[in-house]
Amino acid sequence: MSTVNNVEARIKKARITEDEIIAHLVDGRTISVPLTWSWRLSEATETQRNNYELIGDGLGIHWPDVDEDISARGMLMGTPAKPPKQKV
Repeated sequence: MSTVNNVEARIKKARITEDEIIAHLVDGRTISVPLTWSWRLSEATETQRNNYELIGDGLGIHWPDVDEDISARGMLMGTPAKPPKQKV
């Protein structure tokens, strides 16, 4: 018998390095994505990157200094942020 668990992934804590966004989930998993997936965080200072808060009971991370949000689901699904289109 197979059972599907439909519980959303929730982040317990996060760590941002020069190269990665690392999320430790409440269920014990650790996931990471390249920092370049967020052009805002790639261009942010270390201080701005380290100023984050968990939102939605751990469903995502918000960086107020650069107005960036990344969800646990987006990290798991492999959804990088798209940079704005440049005007020609």
